[in-house]
Amino acid sequence: MSLVLSAQGLRFGWPGATAPCIDIDRFEVTAGEAVFLHGPSGCGKSTLLSLLAGVLVADAGQVRLLGHDWSELSASARDRSRVAHVGYVFQQFNLLPYLSVLDNVLLPCRFSSRRLAQASRDGTVAEAARRLLERMGLAPALWQRQAMQLSVGQQQRVAAARALIGQPELVIADEPTSALDEDRREAFLDVLLSACEASHSALVFVSHDRRIANRFGRQVLLPEINRATAQAAP
Repeated sequence: MSLVLSAQGLRFGWPGATAPCIDIDRFEVTAGEAVFLHGPSGCGKSTLLSLLAGVLVADAGQVRLLGHDWSELSASARDRSRVAHVGYVFQQFNLLPYLSVLDNVLLPCRFSSRRLAQASRDGTVAEAARRLLERMGLAPALWQRQAMQLSVGQQQRVAAARALIGQPELVIADEPTSALDEDRREAFLDVLLSACEASHSALVFVSHDRRIANRFGRQVLLPEINRATAQAAP
């Protein structure tokens, strides 16, 4: 299997901190692999995701996406690479509140020719966005509403559709099921996992909800690979 994401000798600390919060020897994800990443609050899950996506740059070590080291790219080049190759479901969704649901989903295709071309393979890009919204269980009556008019659970599903459009090689999801009831959670996972499988996208999924762990091909307990967490323990 081809390697999509590779972190080696990864070390990161926040400015002013006396010790790093991330100290990981190796973490790799291959194409099509679905990884469930879990651990208690404060163990560095969201920070690690930001490093993997090139939102943050490591103090030491390497994070490579599709063979390219984030630290060797300028900030603008990291932004371009991220929108082209990474679908990110943020914990706070990061939807643009005054844009419609449909326009929020289409955003990656406006900034990446690769995502646009992938989304347009079986029709128009708008049709691809509508199909994702339908699979997420969002009724057509909602598609032209502003994102700020949606419930938290609805916003979460819009954020997932935005991450999936255009078949990015890597999908990162930070607690994406936290606002969903059990039925919606299972339906959400069905769509997310099947979409990643169909496009052979790698998935790194962070959650506190261990009940869904068996839906994933590999489970990683972050404190077991993050030496900084072990060192910080009393």
